[in-house]
Amino acid sequence: MNTGNNYAASPLSSFVKAKRKELGLTQNDLADKAGVGLRFVRELERDKPSLQKDKVNQVLVLFGYELGPVPINRSKLIHEKG
Repeated sequence: MNTGNNYAASPLSSFVKAKRKELGLTQNDLADKAGVGLRFVRELERDKPSLQKDKVNQVLVLFGYELGPVPINRSKLIHEKG
């Protein structure tokens, strides 16, 4: 079902989707195992711009990861603005 919320894939959304598929999990399986809703998993994989970080970490912990600071590629920012 397409709700019209088409977001560009980020490294986080791509990572979660790839890990889920690598483990042979459906979105519903992942939601159940992480203790989050199916809608949340779908929005995470679609890279919704506003997500609760505690829930994101509930999903990431299943893969042995957590959110953290990542350096910004400043040359990419300059090209996007120019």
